[in-house]
Amino acid sequence: MELSWFSALCDDDAEQIGVADPTLLSSFEHCAEIVKEAERQGFDSILLPSGYELGIDNTVFAAAVATRTESIRLLLAVRTGELWPAQLARQVASLDEIAGGRIDLNLISSPLPGEILSSEARYARTATVMATLDDLLAGRPAGPLGPPRIARDRRRRPPFYFGGLSEAARDVAARCADVYLMWPDTLEGVAETIADLRGRADHLGRTLRFGYRVHVVVRETEAEARAAAAHLVAALDPEAGADLRAKALDSGSVGVAAQASLRDLADVDGYIGRHLFTGIGRGRSGCGAAVVGDPVQVAAYLHELQDLGIDAVILSGYPHLDECRRFGELVLPLLEHGPLFHGA
Repeated sequence: MELSWFSALCDDDAEQIGVADPTLLSSFEHCAEIVKEAERQGFDSILLPSGYELGIDNTVFAAAVATRTESIRLLLAVRTGELWPAQLARQVASLDEIAGGRIDLNLISSPLPGEILSSEARYARTATVMATLDDLLAGRPAGPLGPPRIARDRRRRPPFYFGGLSEAARDVAARCADVYLMWPDTLEGVAETIADLRGRADHLGRTLRFGYRVHVVVRETEAEARAAAAHLVAALDPEAGADLRAKALDSGSVGVAAQASLRDLADVDGYIGRHLFTGIGRGRSGCGAAVVGDPVQVAAYLHELQDLGIDAVILSGYPHLDECRRFGELVLPLLEHGPLFHGA
């Protein structure tokens, strides 16, 4: 399983969600330390998120942090409506050279602020951007556009990670993506989504990999992990949480609505099943749940996802540096060397 962590470029770091901590605001040094810790712990990759209120621009950050790391892959989130595809291709090709071939792309079908597009039109634009990048980054011309010299010389197109639950999003994923990313869901929901996307891709003669984006709260015991999860959202004011969720450009998407529905199904403590905690979604849009438990329980949950067909997991936790270290020390050894590791 490919395991990735998350660098909090979007000021999404805290001891408690909804409680600002000036020491955890995005800065180059803080976010770079998260990346370096993830590399030290043995993570394969790190997600560099994109947004309009970021503390740090993720493209500039990727170029800088690539020179401070050696092995960890940089999964760069790109909003497909922001840049002319040829300009984006030049940026990505240059980044990939700086990083020695360690750049991957998480393509987001997001509108510009104030832009009003139907879901179909927005995803059609995304498909066009992906097709253009597919050519240019592989060293092929795209219509009248010639590929960047660097891309033409390297002839490497980074893998495309892409997600979305609407019909238009699923269609684009089946046609253009390499890895279909999901936000938290029940195991049954994950299985249904994989079956649907796998069938769509098969129909087109394509093969998809599947990824899962989720938070994690791991402690030495399950009781400690549950207490830590409860503490994480204990100070969150409901109105402040609603404001935080509404600020996101994707707040009206099908995927965000699905995260809200997941919270509606949870028990009084915010859990669906024993280990999926939905309370985090009260204070953030998008990925809104965490796997909570002791090291063996968290590793077993990831193993269940792997059995369903998930082979890439993007994790995060609060504070991101501390939880990265905890997961690396407590869970990664079980995945790499323990009985839960496939092939051990």
